[in-house]
Amino acid sequence: MVNRRDIGSWLEGPRTPARADGSYPGSRLGMPDHGPGSVARFGRRLVGVFIDWALCSVIASGLWGYSLFGGDADSFKPLVIFAVEHLLLVGTIGYTIGHRVMGLQVVRVAGGLPGPVPALARTVLLILAIPPLIWDRDDRGLHDRIAGTVVIRRS
Repeated sequence: MVNRRDIGSWLEGPRTPARADGSYPGSRLGMPDHGPGSVARFGRRLVGVFIDWALCSVIASGLWGYSLFGGDADSFKPLVIFAVEHLLLVGTIGYTIGHRVMGLQVVRVAGGLPGPVPALARTVLLILAIPPLIWDRDDRGLHDRIAGTVVIRRS
């Protein structure tokens, strides 16, 4: 019988091998190795971004007649909606729709919701695309490091 653990395991990606010093992503931040409150792994975050991007593309299509399947000069419109979604939702409730579906949340490293200023810094860097691809030992993108945030598992 297939259970949630079998299906969800591919979302977690490969387990981070134990480091020589016994640390794991989030250990320097005082977070657990796995389970709720641990640093979200790449697979979950990636699926969350795809969900958000798909929703933003559909919204852009409805608002401005943006073509979902054709490359046109208005291709920045989903990006604008993506930025607004992140700024408003992460700044107020700590997660986007994609994060919520995937059981993730953005929090300050010191604890609590990010708030408007860290959400703005995080969003601006996120839409530049390169900062999220530069990670530290705790699997935090450059956009999260600068904003003082981390993406954690809610469930």
